[in-house]
This record gives sequence, structure tokens and C-alpha cells, in this order.
Amino acid sequence: MADSLILRGGTIYDGGGGEPFRGDVLISGDQIAAVGDVGAVAGADVIDVGGLAVAPGFINMLSWAVESLIHDGRSQSDIRQGVTLEVMGEGTSFGPLSPAMKESRARGILGNEDIHYEIEWTTLGEYLDYLARRGVSCNVASFVGTSTLRVHAIGYDDRPPTEAELTHMQALIRQAMEEGAVGLSSALIYPPASYASTDELIALARVCTEYDGLYISHIRGEGETLLEALDEFLRIVRGAGVRGEVYHLKAAGRDNWPKIEQAIARIEAARADGLVVTADMYPYPFSGTGLDSVIPPWAHDGGREALIARLSDFETRARIRQEMNTPSTAWDNMWLTSGSPDNILLAGFKSPALKPLTGKRLSEAAALRGTSPEDTAMDLIVEDGGRVFCMYFGMSDENVRRQIGLPWMSFCSDAESLAPEGVFLKSSPHPRAYGSFARVLGHYARDLRCADLPDVIRRLTSFPAANLRIDRRGWLRPGYFADVVAFDPAAVQDHATPENPHQYATGMAHVLVNGVPVLRDGDHTGATPGRVVRGPGAKQR
Repeated sequence: MADSLILRGGTIYDGGGGEPFRGDVLISGDQIAAVGDVGAVAGADVIDVGGLAVAPGFINMLSWAVESLIHDGRSQSDIRQGVTLEVMGEGTSFGPLSPAMKESRARGILGNEDIHYEIEWTTLGEYLDYLARRGVSCNVASFVGTSTLRVHAIGYDDRPPTEAELTHMQALIRQAMEEGAVGLSSALIYPPASYASTDELIALARVCTEYDGLYISHIRGEGETLLEALDEFLRIVRGAGVRGEVYHLKAAGRDNWPKIEQAIARIEAARADGLVVTADMYPYPFSGTGLDSVIPPWAHDGGREALIARLSDFETRARIRQEMNTPSTAWDNMWLTSGSPDNILLAGFKSPALKPLTGKRLSEAAALRGTSPEDTAMDLIVEDGGRVFCMYFGMSDENVRRQIGLPWMSFCSDAESLAPEGVFLKSSPHPRAYGSFARVLGHYARDLRCADLPDVIRRLTSFPAANLRIDRRGWLRPGYFADVVAFDPAAVQDHATPENPHQYATGMAHVLVNGVPVLRDGDHTGATPGRVVRGPGAKQR
């Protein structure tokens, strides 16, 4: 059989969660031709996978590889963990873009000054096609984000949309869904998405329902207001008649750790009541986001320049400082949930003058600069002209272990896909960029026995594929696209740490994307066979 490849003699985990079996996988072109004892095939390339687990390629439910793949399409940190599909677009998607949005973001949509590119697209579908044309080793998909829609229609103003603006956002969703978006996403702790009301979100999610898309949300609170935010999420799902998923479920802040059991109970009650709701997570007891998340939402009204102006005003700064230290249910106060400036690690600056602070705790930076931690945080945002990426050490590993075993939990990195070289070394990413999936398989499943391997593989493959309603991926079945991984369950291991994050995971031997080996015998082949994976709405175009 011409253009064929056999993975011979592995332990097959087909993606369904059942018991594995020994067998072969025959691949013809970009599809799986047979699974089992395939015998001899004339002319086939044979890879001996004896002693290895063979599974469908893993799906990263929350990827920020939007810019890193433009710079380096090899997607090395994720490919070396078995990720064959990057699902992007948490609240902010790379389309649709207005002319003003394209002009204002000419130096990088996420503000990474170390990665340079021209914005050669306008719609979300055009962005995904742009990536595939450039060449990527992984497949790519995306949600359309409510933050992007709001900026497109309203800007950064803290106000409800007019009827015309709401209609405009709904039309943009329809366009994105028909181009292949897998659903609608929101990130409700971040302005301008935080300015959206529940009713606005229901109205937008109803459009997603028309296309059988998924509504996925970084809910409005993960600390003091976790349960209230989860209740709002469930109201949106019910009100819109949409399927829903909670991004990176967690309880932030020591006082809030016990709430995770109540959150789990509410999701399971909703599922028992007939709602199609799920969640995803990254396997670390610390999060990563902007330092500007310690600033109350009202101070962000009008966008980044307006925020910096407020932080530069003495009286306004005094009000912000007071609200940072005042418990509130009006916003997700990450200053208080972190517990201490010792628990905030500075990890990503744009300004070369500030890069020496990379890897220091906020308390250390405050001591070096001779200012209070609150003023240091505000000064750094002003001086860097933006968010300043940080790690917040405010979660419970016991909760992480509990969540790993939940049958409705999939997994994500919530990070870029990187390599320990070049411009990527100019910043200090969360270790989840290099270790999330290996950490689930090794540390939590194998070593701590938080879940069994067949079910973890199910929740890395067929389960998210079904939630995304994507075509013929997530299983080892004849006729399915040949996204396949082979790894050593006894050796798979993450190595990245907050102090030394640029370290590849180990234990992954082979990765195929659309039938093409991109990792062979642990080495990246340089191949870029990745494609755009489109959601169910693309069939209606």
C-alpha cells in the first residue's frame, strides 16, 4: 500500500476509555486505515512501538499559541507532550478585527513585543487559514471571543451595547461560526468582557446555539465569588439553550479552597438535570495572568491608556489602592486572593529596563524599589505599558488532585507553545506551557493515582473532540484522521518549574499529525502538516 505507515505492536488506547489492547495502527495518507492485527503491508513504513502506549492525539482545550505559532510553527513544547490540536480564543480571539483594531494592535495582539508580524487577516477564519499557510506542526481551531466582539462593536467603554451594537456582535458571531469557530468564549474577569451583563451574554450565546457551538467561559469569579459566578454561567447555559464549559476550573485563595466541592456539586447537579456542561483545567496549584488583574474593573474603562492615566493620578491611585485591600463581591480581587505579594511572581515584561525583575516575587521587587507592594504593582503596569504577566500562588494541590479524576474534566495548558530558544527565552512562562499534559499523565495519573490512564486518555481525546463537535478526530478508528501519539507511560514526565520553565517534557516518542510524523524517536522532524479544524457551523456556510 503506497503512502502508508504502520505503528507496530503497541498498547492501544483507542480514546474510548476502555481497557487497552495490544495491536497495530495502519495509516494510509492522512487517515487511519485499520486498528488491530494488520499483518504485513507491502511498501509500508513501519515504526516499532512495542512497550509504548498508542493513543489519539491530545486536544489542548485552552491554548495561547496564537502568536508563538506565527513565530515558530513547530509547536515544540506541546508536540513533545502529544498535543495535536491547539484550541485558541479564550475571550480574545484573533478575529474578527475592525480596521481600528488592526491599526492599534500592529505590534502584537497580546502585546508580546518580541514577536513581530503583520496582521494579514481580518476575520477569524482568515487568521486560522493564515496559520495553516505559514506551516504549523499541530492542527488549530478557535472560539470567537466576546472581548473581541465588544471591542469591535463598542470599544473599551463600560456600558451596555445599543440594540444596533448587539445586533452587530451577533452578526459577527454568525460569520465566525460559519467560517469554522468551534463556539463562543468569554473571559469575564477581564475588561471589556467584564462589562457585559448576563442578559447580553445570553443574547450572544443564543447565536452560538444556532450552530451547535460550545459556550466556554472564564467565569466572572474564581475566588470569593466562585459559586455566584458559576451560578451565572449556568443561567447563561440555560437561558441560551447552549452547551457549556468552564475554563480552567479552580478555587483561588486559601479561604475559598473548600468551595471547590460545592462547585463540583453544582456542575454535577446541572448535568443530572439535563444541562450539557463540562470543565477543563491545567494541573498546577498556581495560575498565570496579568498583574493588571489586581486593579478593579472600573479603572480599566476606556482601555489601556485610560488605565495608565488613572494609575498616574495621585487621587485615583489612592482609591485603587484602597479597593485592592478591601474585600468585595463586585470583582475578582486577585490582590487579596493571592494572600501576599510573596505569592505573586513577576514573569513577563515588554520593557527591556524591567526584564531584570523577571522571576522575582512582587515583594522582592518592592523591596528593591523602596515602594509599597501596591504602589510597586501599579508602577510596573505604568512603566511596562500593559498587563505584566505574573504567576499567582493561590490554589490548592488537594483540589487539583480532586479535579483530575472528574469524568467531565478535560485538560489545557492556558499557555503558548514554545521552545527553549531565541525570543522565547526573553520571557519566563508558566511551566504549564511545557508540562501540562505530561504532568497529568505522569505526576497525577501514574504517580499519585488520581485517575486511571484509559480515562485520562479519553478526556484528552474523544471527550473534548465530542464537546467541540469536530469531524473524525479523537479516536483511533478507521476513517478518522491520523492524529496519533506513542509514549512510555512509565517514563512520561514534566520538568518545567516556575524558576526554570523552559524545559521540555520527556517520554513522548512519536507524534503524527494528519498521518505525518512530526515527532519521531523523540526528535522533532520539522514537518508542518497541521490544518484548520473547523466547528459544526462551517457545514452551514
